[in-house]
Amino acid sequence: MGKATGALLGLAIGDAIGRVTEFKSVEEIAAVEPDWRRLPLPEKALVTDDTQMTLALARGLRTALSRGTLTPLRLERPVREEFVDWWRSPENNRAPGMTCLRACERLSHEKYRWQQASDVGSKGCGANMRVAPIGLIRELDARQLSGAAQLQSALTHGHPTALAASDLTAYAVRKLAEGVPPAGLPAVLRAYALASRERYDEFWLGDLAARWYGASPQAVLARGWDDCLKVLDQLQAALAAPDLEADPCLATGEGWVAEEAFGTGLLCFLLLPDDPVAAVRRAAYSSGDSDSLACLTGAFAGAYHGEAVWPEEWVERIEHRDELLEFGALWD
Repeated sequence: MGKATGALLGLAIGDAIGRVTEFKSVEEIAAVEPDWRRLPLPEKALVTDDTQMTLALARGLRTALSRGTLTPLRLERPVREEFVDWWRSPENNRAPGMTCLRACERLSHEKYRWQQASDVGSKGCGANMRVAPIGLIRELDARQLSGAAQLQSALTHGHPTALAASDLTAYAVRKLAEGVPPAGLPAVLRAYALASRERYDEFWLGDLAARWYGASPQAVLARGWDDCLKVLDQLQAALAAPDLEADPCLATGEGWVAEEAFGTGLLCFLLLPDDPVAAVRRAAYSSGDSDSLACLTGAFAGAYHGEAVWPEEWVERIEHRDELLEFGALWD
């Protein structure tokens, strides 16, 4: 089935299709390609910072797990190194997010603990566009999955909504890879969000909450989960009256922030649960953060269906193909 391989290939394919349409209105995209169903993967299928950072996280996870059971310190050290390597790389020229750039610059200085480097005011989608690998590692228990997803977010994006959306995105990837039917997924995610609302895990996050403003860490984190629950409401409303021809960003947001990227990426998959290629095209043919939306849609679709759903000619062309396949094989 190759669920991990399917998710990693899908996110890179969606990223590469959306790279061309990001920063364009639907009208501007339509002037070049009138039919969203025919949106092509470019001949030179280059990815953006979304896939680059996913691979950086994947490398860090691989190193961490080679050293034993996943713990906060064991995760933070190699992932921090990989993020800083990405920040320094000459290949980091694919319209990277400002939060990631600023936070990684701080992470490059040993004087900063990661909680000090984190941008606690940012809930940009850079946190959850890269989180899929955590949902694909079957050996992680529920607390490790949640803690690792939130910690990798907080290395750059320390806003409670970024943490919650990253956690929810990783959980959605895991549930789809486990075979939860797409139609039943929103209810599963809502139950998870409600159960997680006031769970601040100090073991994983340390004193990050000391930089938040609110009555308690639990109360502040609850606001982040409430943002995710709101987008789940919008998602269910859109699915109750599906419109494949409408810009999906009109229903669940443009995706520049974490909860919207999660909601709209998932919407495009759930509108077309049995046609992953059409789903990533629908996500990329949008007015918002098209590469991140299609990246997440591809991860969801690939996690559910496995690697065989992606056209072979697309897989052959995708940038970083060998490394994507290597991690897929590792986690399948």
